[in-house]
Amino acid sequence: QVQLVESGGGLVQPGGSLRLSCAASASIFNIATMAWYRQAPGKQRDLVASVTPGGVINYADSVKGRFTISRDNAARTVYLQMNNLQPEDTAVYYCNLALVGLNRWGQGTQVTVSS
Repeated sequence: QVQLVESGGGLVQPGGSLRLSCAASASIFNIATMAWYRQAPGKQRDLVASVTPGGVINYADSVKGRFTISRDNAARTVYLQMNNLQPEDTAVYYCNLALVGLNRWGQGTQVTVSS
């Protein structure tokens, strides 16, 4: 049973940066599509960014040019570098691992952007 452990959330001022990390407990990480989602209070969970095992990357329009997703297969970790954060980026951020027949979520990490 693969587990995902997220870290790196916190409180930051508008214009600031944070880096989220998500470590997987199993080597199936290397053949899985990894993604970050976020969910603001009262809203649905939305895709922020994803990266396939082959390195194909997709971003939500709202974060293009500000966020960067990357993966380190040796460390079984996916990262989300978030720059120029804005109050509308405030949400719980969730890591996701997806394979055919398998879908796993991390516990979530809170990101709050406020002055």
